[in-house]
Amino acid sequence: MILTITAFKGGVGKTTSAVHLAAYLNQSAPTILIDGDLNRSALLWASKGNLPYPVVDEREGIRAARKYEHVVIDTPARPEVEEIKSLSRGGDLLLLPTSPDVLAMGALKSNVQTLRQLDIQNYKILVTIVPPKPSTAGPEARDFLEGVGLPVLDQMVRRLAVYPKAALEGCIVSEVKGDRYSGIAWNNYRAVGDELCG
Repeated sequence: MILTITAFKGGVGKTTSAVHLAAYLNQSAPTILIDGDLNRSALLWASKGNLPYPVVDEREGIRAARKYEHVVIDTPARPEVEEIKSLSRGGDLLLLPTSPDVLAMGALKSNVQTLRQLDIQNYKILVTIVPPKPSTAGPEARDFLEGVGLPVLDQMVRRLAVYPKAALEGCIVSEVKGDRYSGIAWNNYRAVGDELCG
């Protein structure tokens, strides 16, 4: 699988999703994560050497990707239209993470309009950074997206403090020691992976 993760707004869990879905795919076959974001967030996450797969920039990725069964691409925030077009043609699926707040949903609308103009249909939307109950923001956002006919995943990703800890430690959330939410966080992404690959 070639999975491209893109968003028209920062802070919606794009790199976190790339890191964890690469870990999910790596359980079944060798996987590489290509960091195309100018901030190099995935490379920074990987710099401690604790991820179970390699992370490279896009220049290295062209050659390195040939050796791997799965490729996950973390794009820049708000990629150019031509870049979206070529990524969708060269990959199996575009994943668009969005948090359930107004600004992120507005940016997602712009993202989807661009995809429709380009006649791109191989995409799914993932609702991320979902606040805990009693907030209903996550389910409401998912229901709204579903109601307007967009391909939104059933599984959502909760907002949990263990994700920044994982980034700081350079590992995936399931490897963070002493945090009682690490298993819940990993299960969120495992369920996302199951839904994408099922």
